[in-house]
Amino acid sequence: MAQQRASVFIKKSAYSKAIAFSIALHLVLLFGLFAGDFSSIPEPKPTPSAQTLEPIKAVIIDKAKFEQAIKRIQQQKTAQLDAEKKRLKAVEKRVTDAKKRRTREEARIKKLERQRKKKEQEKIKADKAAKSSKVKAAKAEKIRLQKEQEKQVAEKAAAVARSKRLKEEAAAKKVAELRLEKIAERKRQEVAAKEQAIQDDMLAKQMAAEMASRNQARQQQVMTEIARYSALITQSINRHMRKDRSTMADKSCKLTISLAPSGFVTDVKVGQGDKTVCAAAKNAIYKAGTLPVSKDPEVFKEMRRLAVTVVPEF
Repeated sequence: MAQQRASVFIKKSAYSKAIAFSIALHLVLLFGLFAGDFSSIPEPKPTPSAQTLEPIKAVIIDKAKFEQAIKRIQQQKTAQLDAEKKRLKAVEKRVTDAKKRRTREEARIKKLERQRKKKEQEKIKADKAAKSSKVKAAKAEKIRLQKEQEKQVAEKAAAVARSKRLKEEAAAKKVAELRLEKIAERKRQEVAAKEQAIQDDMLAKQMAAEMASRNQARQQQVMTEIARYSALITQSINRHMRKDRSTMADKSCKLTISLAPSGFVTDVKVGQGDKTVCAAAKNAIYKAGTLPVSKDPEVFKEMRRLAVTVVPEF
């Protein structure tokens, strides 16, 4: 619509220019006409003093004719403008009518499109309903077949269970008979087992008592050996120890000695006691180098790390 209006405006402007040009052309022609009518008037002779001046041409125009000509031109212009207005009005009417037709057509197309979409949705809904109905029918048939199959399986399982139960009852009866026979045998075996268990328990207790006695005796022997070697080690330390009665009398030191199987001293840890006594005892141990140890592996195992208390002897 905007393009059509612009086209009308351009045409209108072009036509106005054409009319203006036509009026100007008529004026020029009219001026030439009147100029021709008076061209036969004799020119006045120049005076001697004005012979050297340019001659002046005068044109006389009839005012009534000029006004009539102007009036005709204006009437023509008015008629042309009226005709142009009518033409433009007709064009605008055609444009307006075309716009209305287009609006109606667009409305009709939109209505048809809505109807088409509605029918399409109705068709989709109907298709879905039909499909759903088919799916439900297929599902129902599947359930029916499944139940029928389950029924057949259940009947078969019941028959198998019944046959199995009869066999189990027969077997149970036979087992019961055998069980009665075994009960008496088991009772005899239980009595014999109890008697054997009593004998075994008595023997085990006797052996355990003997073992405990032997272990106790061995443990006592080991402890006696450890005490003996502890005394020998303490004596060796006292022999190699530098002693001072004034500073060491009535004092002692606890030491932990680590020994090799050969009696070689590998480490000495100082515990509680007098610092002077502890220092002298530690030096005495390293001075001795080796200390007396038991050749019995069980005894040496217990004295590998031996705790002794050194009391200087004067």
